[in-house]
Amino acid sequence: GRTYNEIGIPDGHHSLTHHEYKQEKIDKVIKINIYQAKHFAYFLERLRSTPDGDGSLLDHTLILYGGSLSDGNLHWHTNLPVLLLGGGVKGGRHIRYPEGTPMTNLLLSMLDMAKVPVEKLGDSTGRLSLL
Repeated sequence: GRTYNEIGIPDGHHSLTHHEYKQEKIDKVIKINIYQAKHFAYFLERLRSTPDGDGSLLDHTLILYGGSLSDGNLHWHTNLPVLLLGGGVKGGRHIRYPEGTPMTNLLLSMLDMAKVPVEKLGDSTGRLSLL
């Protein structure tokens, strides 16, 4: 139910994502997404500009950013818009995995990168190549 009064949106974020395809609500969700993305960019720049060992803090931090639903109105959790960066991930790519690939495959692969030994996570079916 978080509101975004600081950008002129007094409505709850969650209820706006159930927009019923009403353009006014969709426009508010877009405005919230842009606001959040700007803050995320600021956070990334701070990590990138902070020295840490042989690189930056961003180099040594693995970050997953995005949505848990591709369509909040319908509660669809396929085709998720996510961004994975830092921590040695090869950048500059857009990867689309086959339909039905569980998000937990990505999470399992991230655990591998963090050297957390886990064989399976939730409905995972394997690991994804992230490097």
